[in-house]
Amino acid sequence: MAGPALALGLRRRGFAVTVVERAPSLRTGGYKVDVRGAGVTALKHLGVYERARAVDVGMKQITYVRRDGRPIAALPADLLMGRRGDDIEVLRGDLSEILYAETAADVEYVFGDAIASLHDGPDGVDVTFERGAARRFDYVVGADGLHSATRKLAGLQSGFGWRAGRSEGFGDVPPEHLGAYISIFSVPNHLRIDREEIMFFRPGRLVFAYAMGPHRPAQVGMVFASALLGHDRRDVAAQKALIKDAFAGMGWEADRFLASLDAAGDFYFDSLAQVGLPRWSSGRVGLLGDAAHCPSPASGQGTSLALVGAHVLGQHLGEPGGLEEYERLMRPYVDKNMAIGKKMAKDMVPGGRLAITFRSYGMRTLKYHPRKEQVIHKILAPMYEAANAIAI
Repeated sequence: MAGPALALGLRRRGFAVTVVERAPSLRTGGYKVDVRGAGVTALKHLGVYERARAVDVGMKQITYVRRDGRPIAALPADLLMGRRGDDIEVLRGDLSEILYAETAADVEYVFGDAIASLHDGPDGVDVTFERGAARRFDYVVGADGLHSATRKLAGLQSGFGWRAGRSEGFGDVPPEHLGAYISIFSVPNHLRIDREEIMFFRPGRLVFAYAMGPHRPAQVGMVFASALLGHDRRDVAAQKALIKDAFAGMGWEADRFLASLDAAGDFYFDSLAQVGLPRWSSGRVGLLGDAAHCPSPASGQGTSLALVGAHVLGQHLGEPGGLEEYERLMRPYVDKNMAIGKKMAKDMVPGGRLAITFRSYGMRTLKYHPRKEQVIHKILAPMYEAANAIAI
């Protein structure tokens, strides 16, 4: 979403924009994401908030269950997930389609290709592609995620590297593993889940499932604590084997979900990880969204960071010192949300039975607490602060 959002802002300022996407067509799948605080403001400035709000998933409640499926507690989704005011929750694919539709008429989209090399010179950036002809651009912005190839290529060509354990720029920077892995995929909705998210915890593991209606597919998430694995991130079969090993026999509906794993066409697997860089640009090459500052999926703020960054960069790119000003404005906001991501990653997967028992008791009693809204708001106050830690 970061790339099309930036394209939208730049096109309105008169830039001729090219968006290059490795996938052969627009990727419309994916899980639900929150847009909070400054992220909402960015959508409003981009002129697409009302359309995004119209496709809000409308989740009604979050339910914690036991091994046999009996509920422990159920609480309103907006309350428990900390949504306030104009905050929304949408499917990634829906928001992607909105941004694409807003830009497709006057932005050049190149699908099925990727950057092969970059050379940043005084008059522009010379780019070669894996398939298309070489071209020159005034600026190149990498918005290609946690494992950004643009970040690596720009670092190699500019001579940045590691020295004394510290990166002097950006390049092939290894993500910081936060102690867990996450997988998300679609399964048949045999539970007839209807705008509800169901969660089941065991020591070191979490399974959750949600659906937008009883006759729509369910999205299943599986998170497990682990030291850094030496797997090939392009070997999907090996990743699926890791998930099966980690969750087989766990209880609740885990085995039934695993039975649908091989047929899932939207399988996602990655580390809960962060990317933190001392700088986000070199010459005429910059980074945006997760490529620059991935807070990890645990933060719930990756989409908002990408949208806010796209808005801010879209205002300053092309001005003298524009890339540096973008980073100056964004850095305090990003740092607060990176801290939230680390905390949430630790909380996402409880370490032992005592932690699960304590969490279950808290959820069960919170339902009857006369001031449960105030309790939740106090717990989530750091997230609210981080979500609004920039004025745009």
